[in-house]
Amino acid sequence: MRVGQRRGIVLFRRARGRFAERSSRNARGDRHQAALRKATGAAGQHAAAEASSKADAAGKTFTAVLHTNCGNVTVELYGAKAPQTVASFLQLAKAYWNDSPCHRLTTQGIYVLQCGDPTGTGTGSPGYGFGIENAPQDGDYPAGTLAMARSQDPNSNGGQFFIVYDDTQLPTDGGGYSIFGKIVGGMKIVNAVAKAGTNSPNGDGAPTQPISILKVTVTEKKA
Repeated sequence: MRVGQRRGIVLFRRARGRFAERSSRNARGDRHQAALRKATGAAGQHAAAEASSKADAAGKTFTAVLHTNCGNVTVELYGAKAPQTVASFLQLAKAYWNDSPCHRLTTQGIYVLQCGDPTGTGTGSPGYGFGIENAPQDGDYPAGTLAMARSQDPNSNGGQFFIVYDDTQLPTDGGGYSIFGKIVGGMKIVNAVAKAGTNSPNGDGAPTQPISILKVTVTEKKA
């Protein structure tokens, strides 16, 4: 399913010409792979799936702040509804997304800003994957929804996610896309990026207004 065909969000996409040269992308990717290893311990990337235990998030609610170059975007994370996804988010938030561009904006058919790939190419991955959680059966993704991007493989959820800035309908065949939170502050920042659009003629490419996640901070909401 490719967004260019209005069939859904796809995690793996070919890099576009307006991104940095390959050497720069590779250097950035190497830095973020090192950050991932640091964030998940000496066991390395592939142990991250085990480190991101559902128990870390199950039954809990968290508030995360995406500190971006355009301002802060605050999200509520649904540990009770999507424990594996949120547990992974908690791990990656420690360092993996530092200095990470939101590389993709779609403005036709579906309305999302896609982030979470530190390489900025749309091909980056933390080195592990997991399955779908809390995907709506009706395919309805309201504005403000925070959901995981993936390939056609239902177990390819990893580090990339998308923010829905206008009500969007996505296909349910294949399992849909994991909803793991919602925007509770700073939606005007996402809307401003969306309004600036993309230079891509098909409405699917890098945002004209660059936006990068500088760091992510997370706190648990206590009852």
